Amino acid sequence: MNSLKSIAASVAVSLFAFTAVSAADGKVKATNLKVDVSKSELVWTGKKVTGEHTGKIALKDGTVIMDGTKLSGGKFTADLTSITNTDLTDKEYNGKLIGHLKSEDFFGVEKHPTATFVTTKAVAKSAGVYDVTGNLTIKGITKPVTFPVTVKPTATGADITGKLVIDRSKYDIKYNSKSFFDAAALGDKMINDDFVIDIKLVAVK
Repeated sequence: MNSLKSIAASVAVSLFAFTAVSAADGKVKATNLKVDVSKSELVWTGKKVTGEHTGKIALKDGTVIMDGTKLSGGKFTADLTSITNTDLTDKEYNGKLIGHLKSEDFFGVEKHPTATFVTTKAVAKSAGVYDVTGNLTIKGITKPVTFPVTVKPTATGADITGKLVIDRSKYDIKYNSKSFFDAAALGDKMINDDFVIDIKLVAVK
């Protein structure tokens, strides 16, 4: 019986420590959640005059910071060497596209194998919806970006989804860009400067 009481007391202390509030500010202490990279993913979409391509990028690591059920920060690292294409069924064309995306014309993964995002601010817009601002680094160039995310607390942590629109011209990705070349001369070979990353992060305690 004494043993059961000791266990119960330990559990109570642990729960109290996890959900303790600061007497100074009345806020729940921040909890760091680890991004489960096996269940998380980044889906990219790039558009050009004649159509679009899409694919996936694996996550290398990540952290989400929660104040109770509220998002307060986080970061993640994308493994650009893992980039794939999911719309081209021809193996040869698929391979050529991926090779081109990994080249210096685009992400230059030999020199810059990862891209990182680090949150600097998360502003609640409504229940579970935030505008997240942070520093995005691609090809060694860091620029601030802001994008919307939705946070859903789960029994094991939180699920975060969002849509990040990136202007590639800000990261020295010049290939067939109207920001660096004459749009009329590029014609139907022009590729949009903006590309989209659909973010899905599964964060666990």
